[in-house]
Amino acid sequence: MSTNDKDFDRRVGVVRRFNRFWTRQIGVLREGYLESRFSLTEVRVLFELAHREETTASELGGELGLDAGYLSRLLGGFEKDGLIHKRPSEADGRRSLLRLTEKGLETFVPLDARSRRDIGAMLGSLTVAEQERLVGAMRTIEGLLSEEEGSYLLRPHESGDMGWVVHSHGVLYAEEYGWDERFEALVAKIVAKFILEYDPKREFCWIAERGGENVGCVFLVKQSEEIARLRLLLVEPQARGLGIGSRLVEECIRFARRVGYRKITLWTNDVLYGARRIYQGVGFRLVHEEPHHSFGHDLVGQTWELEL
Repeated sequence: MSTNDKDFDRRVGVVRRFNRFWTRQIGVLREGYLESRFSLTEVRVLFELAHREETTASELGGELGLDAGYLSRLLGGFEKDGLIHKRPSEADGRRSLLRLTEKGLETFVPLDARSRRDIGAMLGSLTVAEQERLVGAMRTIEGLLSEEEGSYLLRPHESGDMGWVVHSHGVLYAEEYGWDERFEALVAKIVAKFILEYDPKREFCWIAERGGENVGCVFLVKQSEEIARLRLLLVEPQARGLGIGSRLVEECIRFARRVGYRKITLWTNDVLYGARRIYQGVGFRLVHEEPHHSFGHDLVGQTWELEL
């Protein structure tokens, strides 16, 4: 065996040892994942369903790399337990569209909370510097093993994301539009209100990740019982052109329809051409314009609405 072969086998051994360590660390070897009756795979499928309005088994299988037969049996069990609802696709009657039922969502929420608690406990045993080293190493692994150059992930917000939202808005709008720090202050107020008054049944924040880095976000918040408000849509320059902005807005629309809102409204400025194209593309209509002086510039504020 050559020296190179020995080095490669050593690296294989290191990866296998890390896999054994990590599966034990996060509890996937236990009979029930997250102190539940569900396996890790079942919880992951519930996670995907919870963050999509509707999807198909083939889309889930492709996203998660699951065998079609195994996934079919898993979904059959969910349907029997009343966790998911199936309906025929209007575009293709041979396919079924899947979504979580209210019972399914109620089942998933405490599992998600336990996962956050467990990961929080693990990170809490480390110093801030050690936490950053760990997260950085994870991002490196994810980036090196990502299958597609243009792939990205949408997920709910986590600890630390709100700071990123404020910072990214402040930096990007200063660089691209010359807006001053008062805009960053406004964003800080919006995210603080979201966290302090967060209603998970009626509100949501989506974070787009690519290569382990945050590259986009959007918020849907409650304005009234019938009206939701879309806020803080952002896509970092290096991730533009991948359809992330449109996907974020579409997720807002699907969520709003699912929880029973009748309208989505948003406020923007006429200089934000890219965002306006996205809003127009999904059916929003401009209902009001008004000039104002904010963030160090003369601007024209716009209100857009979408009837659901």
